[in-house]
Amino acid sequence: MPVELNHTIVHARDNRESAEFFANLLDLEITAEWGPFIAVELSNGVTLDFATIPADKITPQHYAFLISEAEFDAAYARITQLGIEHYADPHRQHPGAINHNDGGRGVYFMDPVGHAMELITVPYGGWPA
Repeated sequence: MPVELNHTIVHARDNRESAEFFANLLDLEITAEWGPFIAVELSNGVTLDFATIPADKITPQHYAFLISEAEFDAAYARITQLGIEHYADPHRQHPGAINHNDGGRGVYFMDPVGHAMELITVPYGGWPA
């Protein structure tokens, strides 16, 4: 069996707030709730399992998502409509903009906890020839 990522736990101050933020932004569904977890499933079957933990125990992480051009259009429209601060770069030097790296589009923003989120339409280095 090939190795595949199945799920990862995303720490949150409020698991419902973070799961809903993410699901609404990318037009995804909350697929399961059990114990301390609220799961959002991605199109490749990987789930993000949001878990509430004390705010002082949260270490900000970076999550990057490869999405289609149409999904980018929809997500970026939500980002701007909701007034979410966003940047063309991970160092936040270019606010209110997107990038065109590798011939695609990308944007960086923070989730409610401070995790750095990235949306890209072309993988780093471009599509294989």
